[in-house]
Amino acid sequence: MPVTVITEPGDERLADYRALTDVELRTRWEPPHGLFIAEGELVLRRALRAGYRPRSFLVDEKRVDQIGDLTETAPVYAAGQSVLEQATGFHVHRGVLASFHRRPLPDVDTLLAGARRLAILEDVNNHTNVGAIFRGAAALGVDAVLLSPTCADPLYRRSVRVSMGEVFAVPYATVAPWPDALARVRRAGFTVIAMTPGVDAVPLQRLTKEQRHRAALLLGAEGPGITPGAIRASDVRVAIPMRNGVDSLNVAAAAAVAFWELGRED
Repeated sequence: MPVTVITEPGDERLADYRALTDVELRTRWEPPHGLFIAEGELVLRRALRAGYRPRSFLVDEKRVDQIGDLTETAPVYAAGQSVLEQATGFHVHRGVLASFHRRPLPDVDTLLAGARRLAILEDVNNHTNVGAIFRGAAALGVDAVLLSPTCADPLYRRSVRVSMGEVFAVPYATVAPWPDALARVRRAGFTVIAMTPGVDAVPLQRLTKEQRHRAALLLGAEGPGITPGAIRASDVRVAIPMRNGVDSLNVAAAAAVAFWELGRED
């Protein structure tokens, strides 16, 4: 398939890549059209290895050779930096973008049956945090991620980029209704462990062997944390002991600490 040179930022062939920094616009465009955007050669190659089907590639005209082995898999559009920046809304310093078809999310019961350790995200609506949590989950032995209905999209470009493509390695699904869906997790044999700085929280390292056996770590959004309803639906509340007057960690950092602790005895 030949490389097509694009000279106008308004070219309709670039519709998938329009205004990539506009979160609201992208949220209205990407899921309904069944697509997501991968940024950077490493990330798009990880998407391909994970089995996602490309719709097209968009590259800096000086970097076409970087994906020369992929030109038979989908249309390749090349453009200068000025055209790329006008079309996407930012400086494409990695030089490579790709539009991919989404896949159906896995069945929740099947996901639960095949996992030993879970992360559950409630209202985590910051894409950077979602991406960082997925990267930590992949690195530290979390088998799957469950999302409340109001979580940010793991396949949004920033989430994918921050995760370094690890969102493709960790299966995930959305669970509803919320927080009643936590009872479904418990029925599947998991202990729901809510991370909270509340006064009744026990230190994370004091979890028992039974509580660690099939652990589902529940994490809330920055600021408000886990909602009262989700706290009531959990089995145990835990906290990471803090020093020097620090009251909490960023949710992605806290997740990484907890993932490591839960897998420490593996």
